[in-house]
Amino acid sequence: MKRKLYTELAYVLGMLILPFGAALMTMADFGLSMIVAPAYILHSKVSQTFSFFTFGTAEYTLQAVLLIAMIAVIRKFRLSYLLSFVTAFFYGLLLDGYIAVLDGICWEPLYMRLTAYFIGLLLTAIGVAFFFRTYISPEVYELAVKEVSAKIRIPLSKFKTFYDCGSLAVSVIFSFAFFGLWHFEGIGWGTFFCALVNGWLIGMIDKIIGKFFEFKDGLKWRNFFE
Repeated sequence: MKRKLYTELAYVLGMLILPFGAALMTMADFGLSMIVAPAYILHSKVSQTFSFFTFGTAEYTLQAVLLIAMIAVIRKFRLSYLLSFVTAFFYGLLLDGYIAVLDGICWEPLYMRLTAYFIGLLLTAIGVAFFFRTYISPEVYELAVKEVSAKIRIPLSKFKTFYDCGSLAVSVIFSFAFFGLWHFEGIGWGTFFCALVNGWLIGMIDKIIGKFFEFKDGLKWRNFFE
């Protein structure tokens, strides 16, 4: 028998888990998720001049650009799309907070870095899976995948893999443009591995969650987000 889980709680879980996973992968230093790598590279470049431009700030800045691009592609606008930026803003704050806390831990041993990477990879997938189960506006990254895949009628997990590979290409372009040809800032074997398995991993976790939980609204807010 499935247990009931409120969709609003799924949003909270996604919000708490996803940036923690990204922060762990940052500490591992094997290469970030291709989703957040462009923001990290932008942060690395801009923060050389403006120290206040944190990783989290770069995240919601780029997500604002992606939101505008998504609206242009699907040719539709909803108030909930703007609320996705609010989610992105709080995600950025949490990401900076997690990094500040984790930075005090010694990550030099290889086993520590490997553990941080694979736990971070798993947590980011779990966080995204929870965001896909809520009606509350997720980050723009997840919103764009969900809306565009529905618009062009491609299965979510398949389009997610395509989107991840596109983000990887953007990361490489940013790295070369900002730091010189063949300099892979924030990109490593972990980035490429994540690009290959992330879509599949999210799909698998989503199926597992669906087997154990029945998602229902606890509040009458859905109409505000649809």
